[in-house]
Amino acid sequence: MSSHAKMTARSESLSPIRIAFVGDSFVNGTGDPECLGWVGRVCRSAAARGHGVTLYNLGIRRDTSVDVAARWKEEVGRRLVPKERSGIVFSFGVNDCVMENGRPRVDPAATLQNARRVLTDASNIAPCLMIGPPPIDDDGVNRRLDALTPRLADMCRDLAVPFLDTLSPLRRSAVWRAEVARGDGAHPADGGYDDLARLIDEWRAWRPWLP
Repeated sequence: MSSHAKMTARSESLSPIRIAFVGDSFVNGTGDPECLGWVGRVCRSAAARGHGVTLYNLGIRRDTSVDVAARWKEEVGRRLVPKERSGIVFSFGVNDCVMENGRPRVDPAATLQNARRVLTDASNIAPCLMIGPPPIDDDGVNRRLDALTPRLADMCRDLAVPFLDTLSPLRRSAVWRAEVARGDGAHPADGGYDDLARLIDEWRAWRPWLP
């Protein structure tokens, strides 16, 4: 059997899945010259394993948890079909921690309330995953993310929604740090998104969706 035929047979043996990725500019893939970001990369990897993935990138630059909470249900509802296998991946938090007019754009308690409401409601529609916010080249924002990330993780644990901490491993990524510093101070280029996509693609909560 040819390699193409093997891939076709494997693809037909795996049920297709629709996945909505909802969040901010990191979901959008801002800064990536290949215009893939981590979303495009993890779905490309899944497709290479034979999965029929339909992805919906619903990342919007500067979106906070307030913005995501206001829009996700309508946008996801237009894209996921009840009778088809589907999933929803959320990722936000960096913009909540950015200072504006002398204070964070969103108070940490409000971020947690928004996230809890979103994940609770979304889990009634489809299985959900939460990708934690990554570090940027701003010590103040990163300190606030240090405080927010474990609280998000605890909340997700309470809701039985898998949570991936990206803050710690990406701090150890020389590529992520260098590309963010060379860029706009927040977003990496292709190498940084490669590192983030690898974390997600190897995550044990992601692999049951797309083994």
